[in-house]
Amino acid sequence: MTDIDKLKKTNECQNCDLAGIDLSEMDLNNATLKNANLRGADLSSSFLFEANLSGANLSGADLRCSDLNSADLRKADLREADLSNADLSEADLSEANLQGAVLIGTDLRWADLYDTNLNETNLTKSNLSGADLSEANLINADLTNANLTRADISNADLTDANLTNTITEDIINN
Repeated sequence: MTDIDKLKKTNECQNCDLAGIDLSEMDLNNATLKNANLRGADLSSSFLFEANLSGANLSGADLRCSDLNSADLRKADLREADLSNADLSEADLSEANLQGAVLIGTDLRWADLYDTNLNETNLTKSNLSGADLSEANLINADLTNANLTRADISNADLTDANLTNTITEDIINN
């Protein structure tokens, strides 16, 4: 059975190689894809509510308009991934690597981004209200028109970040 067949049949595929596969618009809610290789995969408009993608390689993946609400993306590799207009509200992205990723208009409300690498990430018009960005690397990140209301930026590195028109109401910075 191929890895894609296994995923479709069981909704589980830990450590699978799904690099470059078209999984767009698939219902993968509650799927287990822990440590899977999804490098360059097309997951646009997919449903990944509460999916376990911890440790997965999603570098260069297309996740535009995907539902990743409450997904587990701890320690995932999302370098250069496109997450524009995706729903990552309440997702756990702690210790993930999103260097150079595109998150334009992304919903990150109440997301856990503790110690996440967001270096050179485009977060233009993203909603990060209530998000935990403590210890995060936001060097050279573009936060133009982003909403950081009630976000925790304690010990985050915002060196050379673009904060033009960023909403920072009730921001937490201990």
